[in-house]
Amino acid sequence: MSKITIPLTFNTKTADAVVIGGGIVGAATAFWLSRTGMKVILVEKRDGLSSLTTAASAECFRTQFTEKSMADIALPSVEMFENFQDVVELSDIDIHLRQKGYLFVTDDETQVPELEKAIQTYQTLGIPGSELITGDDLHDRFPFLAPGALAASFNNRDGWLSTHETTYGFAKGAKDADFFMKTMVTGIQKDSQGISAVETDKGLISTRLVINCAGPYAGIIGKMAGLDMLLTTVRRQKAYIRTSHPLVPMDAPFTVDLKNHSYWRQEAGGVLCAWVDPDEPESPPADELPTDWDFAAESIHRTSRLNPFFESIADDLKADDIDVSAGMYVYTPDDKPVIGPCEEIKGFHLNCGYWCGVMMSPAAGKRVADIVMGKMDNKNNPLRYNRFSEGDFEKGDTFLK
Repeated sequence: MSKITIPLTFNTKTADAVVIGGGIVGAATAFWLSRTGMKVILVEKRDGLSSLTTAASAECFRTQFTEKSMADIALPSVEMFENFQDVVELSDIDIHLRQKGYLFVTDDETQVPELEKAIQTYQTLGIPGSELITGDDLHDRFPFLAPGALAASFNNRDGWLSTHETTYGFAKGAKDADFFMKTMVTGIQKDSQGISAVETDKGLISTRLVINCAGPYAGIIGKMAGLDMLLTTVRRQKAYIRTSHPLVPMDAPFTVDLKNHSYWRQEAGGVLCAWVDPDEPESPPADELPTDWDFAAESIHRTSRLNPFFESIADDLKADDIDVSAGMYVYTPDDKPVIGPCEEIKGFHLNCGYWCGVMMSPAAGKRVADIVMGKMDNKNNPLRYNRFSEGDFEKGDTFLK
């Protein structure tokens, strides 16, 4: 049985594995490690799971990746979401799965070949269900789009879910695991055999295996172990718009404007909208992030370009109808996460570096466990950390990263 507690101070505890970070990636990692028979302790500095970057996400998932290394994680993750009760062996878990699809749309003729190429790549990678939609067919199926929309890629298997329920589902489904809240990691000890213990503000945890799932704080945890990781943290914002406007298409997919990097989806009581600013500067990780006063207005403006019903929504908005929040994306040199052991430090494993942690968390956590148990050789793991020192990496061309 797993236990989620706020521990009192302790002398020394012992675990087969310590997972650092209580977001959805950490919870999934702890779940899969516990299913191998290991005694697992997860430590989270905040007072609850799924309360920092996971909670700030758009809570979406997709199959549409043009890099094989990413598709190989995304596809089994979606399958686990679809069968979540069976995966965690809990019949009363509802992650509120909404598979209404991802629609990547453009009105720019020069981008249509990019969409055609992406569809071909999806087919090559064995991603089922992706289709190119153009012309009248596009407007018949998605009549809310602006008349100028030319083409889109679509996969109706994509969608969104409740990250809170999913994270706690992984935690509740873990076997022999303790989830320690309000427990700050202060150091990592090593000896001649590698990792030996994790220091926390509540006490020492003796272990030979640590998995760094600390999200935007992963670089700080890495330095505690003696590893200077190649990670960049960038603030990302989103706006929730409270509205019951009749023009909001309730069955619309997660819709992305490929021209200006904006997106929106329906949310209970309203809509979420945002845009990914490619010029947003790097910033240090923080629990409380500032938001821009004009972010909601800019998001609505950008989104309304191909979704003109947003203009009608904006006409009736009041300040109390708008809530802007911020979280952090974490980028590596090739915009892909790092999963598996750090070869330089025995016993120090990684599952971090995500801009897409929610959508990849199930299969990424399982890959960590598979490598630990010898079911997968890390040399065959394209997301291994040492790909950077080996020069075996390149940026991909996945949309909206």
